[in-house]
Amino acid sequence: MEQINLVILGSTGSIGEQALDIVREHPDRFRVLAISCNSSWEQLSQQVEEFKPKYALVCNEQVHKGYKERLKGSDTELLCGSDDLLSLATLSEADVILNGLVGFAGFEPTMKALKAGKKVALANKESLVVGGEIINDLLQDRRVQLIPVDSEHSAMLQCLVGEPIEKIEKLVITASGGPFRTWSKEQMKDITVEDALDHPNWSMGSKITIDSATMMNKGLEIIEAHWLFDMPLSKIQAVVHPQSVIHSIVEFTDGSSKAQLGPPTMKVPILYALTYPDRIELDAPRLDWEKAFDLNFEPVDYDRFPCLRLANEAIEAGGLAPAILNAANEVAVDRFLKEEITYIDIPKVIESCLDQLNNSETITLESLKNIDNEARKLASTI
Repeated sequence: MEQINLVILGSTGSIGEQALDIVREHPDRFRVLAISCNSSWEQLSQQVEEFKPKYALVCNEQVHKGYKERLKGSDTELLCGSDDLLSLATLSEADVILNGLVGFAGFEPTMKALKAGKKVALANKESLVVGGEIINDLLQDRRVQLIPVDSEHSAMLQCLVGEPIEKIEKLVITASGGPFRTWSKEQMKDITVEDALDHPNWSMGSKITIDSATMMNKGLEIIEAHWLFDMPLSKIQAVVHPQSVIHSIVEFTDGSSKAQLGPPTMKVPILYALTYPDRIELDAPRLDWEKAFDLNFEPVDYDRFPCLRLANEAIEAGGLAPAILNAANEVAVDRFLKEEITYIDIPKVIESCLDQLNNSETITLESLKNIDNEARKLASTI
């Protein structure tokens, strides 16, 4: 079987690092063609030395001197600056583009990769949150594939193999509930950054860990599922499942349901996206069926987790509202991590941006960039 030429955008992040673990396990199946990071040039340099990709990119131009000095004499072509990110996303010899970028920065590489006819393994949920309408238009070209890396959407996809889309009655997205599942609204007033970064089940980057704590990640995933599977909001439901063993459930029109299960690990959905529709072996944790364990479910408390309500309202409003939601959330999370605002201020910042900004423009790359910029400026001042 031929090697898969892999481009990893965001190779120094959590998704990128785990993808490289998979390459280490299957060097016969994958060749690392290109990697990129924002500013973690020392970590990227180590990856270059180990995997010897054809291209390596640091987006932050302020750190390029140390990066190029460290890799002087390397056979890898060293690139610098965010403009070249789009070049990596469209490399002619690439088979799969793994988009592990964080935030709105991941949207344009997804769009360009699909336009170039590439298979995209998508961990950047914001691509669909802000520009789902544009991405869906590109997917009408049957040459391209967009395979989700999010564990919930990968689970749905796995449950839907061989099933007609029109027979879906409901998509059920599970949520761990994060570290504050049992906290009262009064307790939430005193949440610290350290508290919010202490996720009970998953090890992830700081931004997505805070999104899990506020449950904004479920809101973004609902919007993502809406576009991925062409489902109305009325057919998508979030439910709290503290064990994070069932990753999503698909309910069908005959009353039966399928669920995809496994211990919490991102390597399974990453590998599935890279090899879809095939499966290959993976050294990952297994469920122990010799031991008793419980699977519990609880309804979502929208009063304690208003970010989920705001996400639902944004997709119902349509237009540029999801892009406003996403940009305001990114800024609010960053400000919380810097201790400029409190945990309970995060949804207040987002709601204020949604109320104040016009979302009725036609969705284009230019209008998305403009509203993203406006929302970030506003969110930084509230």
